[in-house]
Amino acid sequence: MDFYRSKLDTSFVIMKKYLFLFVVLFLLSCKSDDSDVPTTPDGSMYFPPLTGNTWQSFSPSSLGWNTNHVQPLLDYLDSKNTKGFIILKDGNIVIEQYFNGHSKFANWTWYSASKSLTSVAVGIAQDEGFLDINNKTSDYLGANWSSLTRDKQDLISVKHHLTMTSGLMNMQSNFLDWICTPPSCMKYQADAGTVWGYHQGAFIQVQNILSQSTGMNFKPFIRAKILDKIGMQGSWSSLSYLNLFSSSTRSMARFGLLALNNGVWNGNTIVSNSYFNAMVTTSQNLNKSYGYLWWLNGKESFIGTDSQVFSGAIIPNAPNDMFAALGAKDQKIYVVPSKNIVVIRMGDAAGGDSLGLSSFDNELWAKINLVID
Repeated sequence: MDFYRSKLDTSFVIMKKYLFLFVVLFLLSCKSDDSDVPTTPDGSMYFPPLTGNTWQSFSPSSLGWNTNHVQPLLDYLDSKNTKGFIILKDGNIVIEQYFNGHSKFANWTWYSASKSLTSVAVGIAQDEGFLDINNKTSDYLGANWSSLTRDKQDLISVKHHLTMTSGLMNMQSNFLDWICTPPSCMKYQADAGTVWGYHQGAFIQVQNILSQSTGMNFKPFIRAKILDKIGMQGSWSSLSYLNLFSSSTRSMARFGLLALNNGVWNGNTIVSNSYFNAMVTTSQNLNKSYGYLWWLNGKESFIGTDSQVFSGAIIPNAPNDMFAALGAKDQKIYVVPSKNIVVIRMGDAAGGDSLGLSSFDNELWAKINLVID
């Protein structure tokens, strides 16, 4: 009897060992998708899936960044009314933080950063043969879209709207006049191409041109041609004539990642390389820090949204090759090709109420540099 009991005990021990081994192997085979993510980046470009919430991430330390300065950066952002903040490296999330009750799923308004989104849509419309930015605005909006004489109106092309050189009277002192688009609001100041002026009404006409030329309202056009193709979410709201786009911080980061990759998403060309390159290159000699509704860093001078002329780069602390989509209350999409970095900031105004550029840009980049350099 003792012999058989000893055999049974030995068999039971062996069974337990095999059962343990089976459980371990089973658990290893059922790893989550996140377990396939490498622990260190390999330098290749990553694109998050079009659906779901998966987004590959790495720690700052895995990139050799200075982790001692991460928390001071986040504390600074928190003190400056920030809602959402993301840094992407090679498409991977390295820093993602939300403040003041905001979350990764909450939407926030882009304000004028949506100008850059609209500019990409114009490029797509041109690629597809709906318009030509060198054509007259009246080719798309009709002969009576402004209060200018016919000869002065015919000087204005779509490109002049994209570059803020339409020559239309800039009436920032009266907000409603500044954003309105009826012919009575489109008044002559100078010949197109001879002055640079940040003009909301002239920009809104770009969206009208998109709607008229494509035969589709610009909002579903942008959704079909950009948002759906890169997995963005978002919606439009209206303030008088002004159309405001809102999205989550991650959706804004997706658009920044598209820009980092010259208009290509995971091998799929969204907008042509020729248009994209022109869009983020100095577009005229009046304001060398402006492309097609994008701000450009590293130039010798710039004109601000209030028409003041300044020497030097728009953001001296940022890399010279950076280009940016900027919106009121300090909405930021910074794209830095030389570092394969995208930086997103959403929130309330960090101080003051600038339409785009503010002292916050330079202060923020001083903090970012301490982390990434």
